[in-house]
Amino acid sequence: MKFGEFVKNRRIDAGLTLRSFCREIGMDASNWSKIERGIIPPPQDPAFLAKIACLLGLGDGERVELADSAAVARGQLPSDFQGADILAKLPAFFRAIRGQEYTADDVGRLVERVKKLHQA
Repeated sequence: MKFGEFVKNRRIDAGLTLRSFCREIGMDASNWSKIERGIIPPPQDPAFLAKIACLLGLGDGERVELADSAAVARGQLPSDFQGADILAKLPAFFRAIRGQEYTADDVGRLVERVKKLHQA
């Protein structure tokens, strides 16, 4: 799910209008609307994203999803994938997956391998 869609859905679930949400986070509603629609990139500041997550009552998994989707919407890798060792392995990863069809099981195994690699 894209960042703007994710936040908008959680905002609505929390019963917050666009204007009330923006008052709470201290941002202009017009600019935030552009973020929700994907017209301008989401904020990068981790403290600001944490403020949004707190206001929306997000759990740990959703906080990670919020930060990851914000990074991707800005055309960046999530922060925990920016280490030199992981970046060095990405070209091989991209070469391996280009043009191939993967099943859900294949993707699950890949995710587990990436997690193990990240923990090492």
